[in-house]
Amino acid sequence: MLRDITLGQYYPGNSWIHRLDPRVKIIATFIFIIELFIINNFWGYLIAVAFLALSIFVAKIPPKFIFKGLKPIILIIIFTFSINIFMTKGTVIFALGFLQVTQEGLYQAVFMGSRLILLIVGSSLLTLATKPINLTDGIEKLLNPLKKFGLPAHELAMMMTIALRFIPTLLEETDKIMKAQMARGADFESGNLIKRAKSLIPLLVPLFISAFRIAQDLAMAMEARCYRGGDNRTRMNGMKVKSMDVIATVFVLLVLGGIILQSNTWILARIGLI
Repeated sequence: MLRDITLGQYYPGNSWIHRLDPRVKIIATFIFIIELFIINNFWGYLIAVAFLALSIFVAKIPPKFIFKGLKPIILIIIFTFSINIFMTKGTVIFALGFLQVTQEGLYQAVFMGSRLILLIVGSSLLTLATKPINLTDGIEKLLNPLKKFGLPAHELAMMMTIALRFIPTLLEETDKIMKAQMARGADFESGNLIKRAKSLIPLLVPLFISAFRIAQDLAMAMEARCYRGGDNRTRMNGMKVKSMDVIATVFVLLVLGGIILQSNTWILARIGLI
């Protein structure tokens, strides 16, 4: 299960999306997330699904590799679906004791479940198609205007990227510790919720120790390479906006505009355009 988490991993490739400016990909991801919260009907989700499917196809990333990242959050998706389907009042379809399934609840459950799935897949695509070092540079460039207000753009970008980069490393370390504990007779699966939580203590203690050790090794490696933050730091490859970046940005904005218009047709009706 832990190996199924794709967030923070990089899938090597030389596709058009891999070669895009990281700033464009970061902005496109934020726009896609905004789109998901603007959508208020399933036609809007159809546009978002088509856009995401096209992006995955162009990036040449196997869909199985992307969608396996949904396995660790399947319980969250089921919980969200259940809460919406049983807690939303409306026209009752059928009742099972005190639990009632309504038309409005079913609609809301599918709606929220779809939003959560698209959110995870869209966010994972950013890290899968962008090298960690490029992601750091892109975040720093986008935060540079905020330096005038005292924001440490480089340090903040570095911390965010290191956090994403070490998600797979910590998951692999967790898997190793869990297997070692199970070989010594530890049981992480049987019993009630409280018993399972207590059984995680032998797992969490060595995991925290390992995380601090990795952080210390990283700090020593950065000091050995004379790393001193972002002051007067130069880059081997500078970032330049190319024609393909402009095309990608325009395409993402067109998709956003289409979703806004489709999800808010009542605005056009108010001003007499439809």
